[in-house]
Amino acid sequence: METSSTRLIVESLTKAIVEHRLHPGTKLAEQKLADHFGVSRTLVRQALFQLSQNRLIRLEPARGAFVAAPSVEEAQQVFAVRRMLETEMTRAFVRQVTPSKIKALRDHVAQEKRAVDQQDVSGRTELLGDFHVRLAELMGNQVLAELLRELISRCALITLMYQSTNAAEHSNEEHAAIVKALAAKDEEGAVRLMNQHLMHVEEGLTFDRKLPSNDISLALSS
Repeated sequence: METSSTRLIVESLTKAIVEHRLHPGTKLAEQKLADHFGVSRTLVRQALFQLSQNRLIRLEPARGAFVAAPSVEEAQQVFAVRRMLETEMTRAFVRQVTPSKIKALRDHVAQEKRAVDQQDVSGRTELLGDFHVRLAELMGNQVLAELLRELISRCALITLMYQSTNAAEHSNEEHAAIVKALAAKDEEGAVRLMNQHLMHVEEGLTFDRKLPSNDISLALSS
């Protein structure tokens, strides 16, 4: 019971953060969460600890839990790690590509396009991130899928803080081009497109802009 309740809280908060419904710096009050989920504060505390391990929230002594606000340096490091991992993943995928795997990816890209066309912000955010996890899952590599899921969760926070324009449509088009190269078993082309795609996402972030504060005293003193 405790495990399933804790998991539900972790999954619900992760989804809210990834879909940009909870902004960086937002305070996560234990009692409010306990009331919302109908559980004890002990279970809420366990869930918040798990989320802090995933770097999605930060726990501050005597102040509580807050949605994490990644620094510029951390943002750049996350994207650097993704490029390292996903370059090799793309190479490996080409070597074990099958028609059924390509169909699964094409179906996913079609779902992305529908979400983009319908201006479904939360849906497209989730689907565009899941494309990368889907590649790992189709390869049968659950460890890689879990690593990417954590990195992409952190990327969702980073894009919320630093993204200057909505690049969802471009991401969907780039995903479609990657799938086309994978289907053609064009290893170098697929790797190049994946690298370009991740570079484009990072380049679309404006790291020098002033970010809004969720702290009232800070906001009023600026």
